[in-house]
Amino acid sequence: MTGRIILLGATGYTGDLVLAALLRRGVEPTIAGRNAAAVTALAERSGGLDHVIVDATEPAGLQEHLQRGDVLITTVGPFERFGYPVAQAAADAGAHYIDSTGEVGFVRTLRDRHHERARDTGAVMLPAFGYDYVPGVLAGTLAALEAGDAARALRIGYFASGPLWRGISGGTRATMRDGLTLPSPRWYRNRLVEERTASRVHGFTVGGRRKSAFLVSGTEVLFLPEAFPGLEEVSVYNGWFPALSRPLSLISGLANTAVRLPAGRRLTDVLSRPLLLGPSGGPDAEMRARIPSHVVAVASSGAPGSRPLAEVHLQGSNPYSLTGELIAWAAHHITTHPDLTPGVVGPIEAFGLETFRRACTELGLTVV
Repeated sequence: MTGRIILLGATGYTGDLVLAALLRRGVEPTIAGRNAAAVTALAERSGGLDHVIVDATEPAGLQEHLQRGDVLITTVGPFERFGYPVAQAAADAGAHYIDSTGEVGFVRTLRDRHHERARDTGAVMLPAFGYDYVPGVLAGTLAALEAGDAARALRIGYFASGPLWRGISGGTRATMRDGLTLPSPRWYRNRLVEERTASRVHGFTVGGRRKSAFLVSGTEVLFLPEAFPGLEEVSVYNGWFPALSRPLSLISGLANTAVRLPAGRRLTDVLSRPLLLGPSGGPDAEMRARIPSHVVAVASSGAPGSRPLAEVHLQGSNPYSLTGELIAWAAHHITTHPDLTPGVVGPIEAFGLETFRRACTELGLTVV
């Protein structure tokens, strides 16, 4: 059974990108939000779309508008604050669910709370279905398959080029700042461990040059070990600013020490304040076009100094643009292919490798 696509958060930056991508596909979603004036105005500007007024913090009110087979998209974050009631409403209604979170702790909790319920109701729940962290899951899958049974470790790095600092939204900068004092889960010795964000710096070869990246969270550490039980280590790194990887590692160490001291939060805010400098809002289409993304996955035996067994590079459009396109594709695909793998799942498990790889190629995320 298939139903409507309901987009919660369409009046925000990411939601607007998802809406535009859906409309380009000829899909007219129902848009939802709590600001009646803003939602109504957007619906009218978008050709008279159906719209509903709901509060993301009230699952009962949202659930009134959901039916089994609907696809609920939410871009309303931070998800640790606003995401749980929305996911609860979808799970209880048996509606499919897609979000744009980059918060791995939120994804872990969704799996614990809703995986079995979603399997029972046939709902596909796809958290973090954007630049965070779909390209890394795909690149990691391809690298692990190429390396074969000898693969014991996967290291995945996210990179971008162009005028990147001007091309980052205010929300992303705030997330980077807050993330310095949050742990990053890592798959190590066949279990999830939490390490200090940026506590590790690793080098990747990108475009023929060696670039540094620092340890971050990633849903790859949740989904890839299940697909490849032989993996003993999965780590995710951010290399957007290679020259700053080691300084950020130092700042992270100082911030994590300071936050435990009296008045430590104020000191932490001072240390991380440079990360908030930059334009508000998000990059426009012209700026996004100047900042493509690049993701690399390296599979190895895990032994110190060992040579890579496989190395896969994916290149795609701007991270924000790619997120909008990925979410729109997934929502549309679910409505036309209802026999997908249910549960709180990753993209490969939900759609199958070949289907998803073809979709990514059509969206411009290609192996290079």
